[in-house]
Amino acid sequence: MKKGFRALFICTVVVFATCLCLPGSSMSAEKKIVIGGKNFTEQYLLPELAKDLLEKAGFKVELKTGLATNLARKALEQGEIDFYYEYTGTAYTVFFKQKDPEIMNDSVKVYSWVRDKDKKNSLIWLDPVQFNNTYTLMMQKSEAQKKGIKSISDLAGYVNQHPKDLIFGVGTEFWARPDGFRKLMKDYGFRVPAGKVKKMSIGLAYSALKNGQIAVGMGFATDGRIAAFGFVNLVDDKKFFPVYNPAPVMRVKVLKKYPEIRNILKPLADNLSTPEMQEMNKRVDVGHEAEAKVAKDWLRKKGLL
Repeated sequence: MKKGFRALFICTVVVFATCLCLPGSSMSAEKKIVIGGKNFTEQYLLPELAKDLLEKAGFKVELKTGLATNLARKALEQGEIDFYYEYTGTAYTVFFKQKDPEIMNDSVKVYSWVRDKDKKNSLIWLDPVQFNNTYTLMMQKSEAQKKGIKSISDLAGYVNQHPKDLIFGVGTEFWARPDGFRKLMKDYGFRVPAGKVKKMSIGLAYSALKNGQIAVGMGFATDGRIAAFGFVNLVDDKKFFPVYNPAPVMRVKVLKKYPEIRNILKPLADNLSTPEMQEMNKRVDVGHEAEAKVAKDWLRKKGLL
């Protein structure tokens, strides 16, 4: 009887331990991740893409999006979020106050620089996505052609000759950043009169430019509305804007706890191209589709869901 009881006890312990380890078991340790995001379309899409991949791998995911750049960084440092997608050029110029053109205009160098620098802050940069979502100045294509403006240098020359002719729509955050509009005017040698600058959200800049309420708008190079609305990006001929490749920036503690996250998110870095990001942004901003649906469609198309 004692042998039979012992065998039964051992079987019970083995079954109980196995249940604890099963991913679907209510007794298994729940894997939780909080993903942050900024307050524009692409920064709603990237967290949705990451969320779907992590949920497929058994994580419970919470999204905290709609944050300004500095708030996203602060939330990460304070542990309110576990990771978010930051842009290499933003970290280099805004957080670390750097401006070396040889580094910030080279995607490999600027990524390596911010990755190594943030190790001291207990933050890890995972694999970067290869599209470059740099800032851009946009005009209606017909107006730019009429005024002979192809580059930002052309724009600077036009403004210097006709200072009251053009109204600019500039994002509030973009105005004061070290890679923003005030510094751009200084480097390109022009000055827009205060009354000719309208500070507005990024989304409003596109609609205001489309409706003729402004003549020049600030935007993002991967935005699908640029082609859809007949805009043209002015050439940044002095290479003022850094390279902006997005990458997941994660607290070291989180990656040590869940090292598998690196490989779970890697398919985004390997597969997401500039044209595909533009198309997703377009579907949301022009087609008014939900970010969650657009993200899932892309992942299914790539065979990742």
